Amino acid sequence: MKQYLFCFILFIHVGLLSQKTTTYQVRTIAFYNLENLFDTKNDTLIFDDDRTPAGKDHWTEERYLMKIEQMSKVISEIGSTANTTTPDVIGVCEVENLSVLQDLIAHRNLEPFNYGIIHFDSPDERGIDVALLYKKDAFIPVNFNSHRLLLFNLDGKRNYTRDQLIVEGLLDNEKIYFLVNHWPSRSGGEARSRPFRLAAAKLNKRIIDSVRRQDKDAKLISMGDFNDDPVDPSFKKILKVERDYKNLDSLSLYGPMEKLFKKGRGSLAYRDKWNLFDQLYMTSNLINDSKQSYSFWKVGIYTPNYLMDTKGKYKGYPLRTYAGGSYVGGYSDHFPIYLYLIKKSNP
Repeated sequence: MKQYLFCFILFIHVGLLSQKTTTYQVRTIAFYNLENLFDTKNDTLIFDDDRTPAGKDHWTEERYLMKIEQMSKVISEIGSTANTTTPDVIGVCEVENLSVLQDLIAHRNLEPFNYGIIHFDSPDERGIDVALLYKKDAFIPVNFNSHRLLLFNLDGKRNYTRDQLIVEGLLDNEKIYFLVNHWPSRSGGEARSRPFRLAAAKLNKRIIDSVRRQDKDAKLISMGDFNDDPVDPSFKKILKVERDYKNLDSLSLYGPMEKLFKKGRGSLAYRDKWNLFDQLYMTSNLINDSKQSYSFWKVGIYTPNYLMDTKGKYKGYPLRTYAGGSYVGGYSDHFPIYLYLIKKSNP
């Protein structure tokens, strides 16, 4: 009887060893509009007077340091539901200069993760820029450039806005491009300002086409505050971003956030209407079932309770730094967004 029992146990043990376990490497790509992350100094070359101690917002060193504390906390937690560390690559906008970004990544919430910065000063009249933050042990930039968007009003006067940032690099030795955007706002009304965003979409497309001419298999993720929803003409008529991955061909662009928008999800709210201006879209070759290289897994909007207003007519909206002209000490008027890239790794 003992001999039979031993053979049975041995059979189970060998069977368990023969089972294969599939594990995945997960990388988090995020974007966050930091809502006017300004220092307290008055820069005479830009219109930053409101965000100074003597300005309308009474922007003091104490308030600035609180803003750094809060932004770093949020960034450190984006995507943590499926990845237990901070994002690997983060696009940001509404930052005044390189100095505020250096303060941000040096905060104790982010300093242990050794982030690098790619940033250019843009010609925006308020001095707000876009930038890319990246973990140095995950992503190695090899080439980057800033592309200017030239806009003119009906009277021929220049409308200064943000540049579009393109970064080529190696994510765990795999080449990927990141494009960071902050398109013209809807100031003056959606219809009146729409031509500016259509022009921004055309520049976006030219950048992507240029990358593909040099690298036909380029994997690219474009992210930003586009000031347009996934269903607006900039995405549907100019970029032709597809919502259904089944409709993709080799030149298609895929926008996974349109499905969230159709379900009523948004990253900011205005007059009881949710918009999904903060978006991520990508080239179709990131939809790859083999998982031998990085491919898209899923996308999300980061909405913990502490980022929301808890009372009044703006209950459930993003909790802002200022509301109605008064300082409330919130975070941002936008929720951050993120996506996961995955690939098979050794057990």
